[in-house]
Amino acid sequence: MRLKHVLFLLVSWLSTTALYAQVTTASMNGSVTDDKGEPLFGATVVAKHVPSGTQYGVVTINDGRFTIPNMRVGGPYEVVVSYVGFKGEKYEGINLQLGQKFVLNSKLKSDASTLQEVVIKADPILNSTRTGAALNIDNTQLQTLPTISRSASDYTRLTPMAAEGGSFDGRNSQYNNYSLDGAIFNNPFGLDAATPGGQTDAQAVSLDAIDQIQVSIAPYDVTQAGFTGASINAVTKSGTNKFTGTAFAFFRNKSMIGIKVKDTEVTRGDLSASQAGFALGGPIIKDKLFFFANFELERRSDLGSYFLANRGTAGANVSRVLASDLDNVSNLLRQTYNYETGPYENYKHNANNQKGLFKLDWNISQNHKLSATVNFLDAFKDKPANPTAIGRRGPDAITLQYYNSGYRINNKILSGIVDLKSQFGSKFSNKLQVGFAQFNDTRDPFSAPFPVLNFAKDGV
Repeated sequence: MRLKHVLFLLVSWLSTTALYAQVTTASMNGSVTDDKGEPLFGATVVAKHVPSGTQYGVVTINDGRFTIPNMRVGGPYEVVVSYVGFKGEKYEGINLQLGQKFVLNSKLKSDASTLQEVVIKADPILNSTRTGAALNIDNTQLQTLPTISRSASDYTRLTPMAAEGGSFDGRNSQYNNYSLDGAIFNNPFGLDAATPGGQTDAQAVSLDAIDQIQVSIAPYDVTQAGFTGASINAVTKSGTNKFTGTAFAFFRNKSMIGIKVKDTEVTRGDLSASQAGFALGGPIIKDKLFFFANFELERRSDLGSYFLANRGTAGANVSRVLASDLDNVSNLLRQTYNYETGPYENYKHNANNQKGLFKLDWNISQNHKLSATVNFLDAFKDKPANPTAIGRRGPDAITLQYYNSGYRINNKILSGIVDLKSQFGSKFSNKLQVGFAQFNDTRDPFSAPFPVLNFAKDGV
């Protein structure tokens, strides 16, 4: 059993020119000037996240510049810039990507004459302040691009530096750094899979719960460290003033699998796979308090071995091992040692998991925002005995093993994080994160303890 408890407390006081900690938000900065290019001190800049009514407000400092940190990703945003004696400007259609530092420079005209409102549609892709090679995947792409495994890896591989198996820039996936809502989400066990739950072929968080993903390869932001492959950042969805939800269900069995490659028949083993889930978000108090909930489960059953014991008949999936030998060994172990070997063919291996997430967002005031997230994963996968450890053990055309030689991998995760983002005037901001993660990684053998027995034939 491996049990990892990770308790972390991150407190960072940040000025408008400071660097931000693990990326979970976006920011906006720029300047406000008059029609002659002179900076306007004390101009008001109010940004509103239209779907939720969340507002952020600052005033410009003496050089006319402003910064709004810790902004919610996505949009659209509506930004209003105003100053006494000048005609206000409104900017609409602004969408913020994860980690983006959106630049908005505003020039106000004197209110001596009546002017019509100026509406500017912003391009969210252009961002001259990007800190290195990075790919941002927003919610629209997550909803429209195809995915086979319902995994974030189906999208992160859109990065040109991505390779098979979660590798980026030629590095093993174990060298990547994964984070969810600012909390480090690497596999503490350090084997097989880079993310928790990967050893059971389970995704730790449902794709329906993810709002945006950012893949950074070589950022020159000193706060993004601890990796030599890629930093993969994901933030989860939040509720808005509108109730929204999704539901899905998939099913597949062996009847949906082909049996021929051209004129060659292939073995089609028994298979049953199903997956279902839902997500729901909306307001508890309009413009003030929101919730988002997600649950997903997956059930899969496969043949533990596609090979059959030899009974004197030929076949593409018939092993050299005689069924009579396997029966004799099984009877001998039962009668002499009271040990049950289990079957040696036509047995099933299961892989089940269920996961969920619940998130609350509270707009305490224009300057203070609080969010709290809790998520869990309960997953297992049945495995045969390692095919090469302690000698050759198959199962394959040369060697067969009994069901009770195998074991079950269990991955259980429980984590939560509370995030408080505060703005103090136009110069200072604060981000406080308190989180907890527990990862249980255990192995359950299918039988009582018993020595490993390997039977050789013809030196193999």
